[in-house]
Amino acid sequence: MKGGFRRRDGRFPAPLRRGLAWSLAALGLSLACVDAATAAAQWKLVWSDEFDYRGLPDPAKWNYEEGFVRNNEAQYYTRARKENAWVEDGMLVIETRRERYRGAQYTSASVTTEARASWRYGRVEVRARLPTGRGLWPAIWMMGSDRPQVGWPACGEIDIMENVGFDPDRVHATIHTPAFNGGKGTQKSGNAVVAAPYREFHVYALEWFPDRLDFFVDGQKIHGYANSGKGSDEWPYDKPFYLLINTALGGGWGGQQGIDDAALPQRYYIDYVRVYRRAGSGPEGDRE
Repeated sequence: MKGGFRRRDGRFPAPLRRGLAWSLAALGLSLACVDAATAAAQWKLVWSDEFDYRGLPDPAKWNYEEGFVRNNEAQYYTRARKENAWVEDGMLVIETRRERYRGAQYTSASVTTEARASWRYGRVEVRARLPTGRGLWPAIWMMGSDRPQVGWPACGEIDIMENVGFDPDRVHATIHTPAFNGGKGTQKSGNAVVAAPYREFHVYALEWFPDRLDFFVDGQKIHGYANSGKGSDEWPYDKPFYLLINTALGGGWGGQQGIDDAALPQRYYIDYVRVYRRAGSGPEGDRE
């Protein structure tokens, strides 16, 4: 350089170095802000529940599973029962209880958008604090809307978040298809250790595209699954899916180390549920 800006040893003078450092730091901050703004602009909110009301979950948005449903689980899922699922203080609360109810020793709730809303592609985001205790099995997940017609696993399953009480600091993200599923032990899964998910709220998210599924916790990707192009046996994810949020108790995975009755009751807190489509993605990103 000319004009004496660089010393003989090739370094810039200290004041100029400091100025350059500040400029680069400011530029980095500006680029980070641009990246964040660009990411936000990629998604358009199409459905949400902020739980800014009181009482039972909004019946226009939420349905229920009812009874003993799957996996030899111990809980009876109740329908529209305020002891197991209600909204207060801006949150959906799902409570798992030890009590006698319709032949069961335990009750819980599984709320679902089945027959209310379903989506194909987009971003599903849930901010939640999990229950904990041996035997508990909270989840955020999706199933193909054609499940009543084709059954599982042909309908496909997307597990955005699962946690089991005997491994309380780890969350899992998993896919199930006809080729890859828990019945065969071939499911595709990823997991991550999360800081006290039973004491702290975390954001669990799925980003779903025609060519892949990406799973995140607090913005960090923990699992991905790509469309192989080999058809619905490996990719049943080109049709609408509905959302489920539940706490199971016991069962094939959650109950592997038994149930700790002393841990009950336990509450699952859901701060919000938001579904987005990719901006400019066309009809395939819209709510079905």
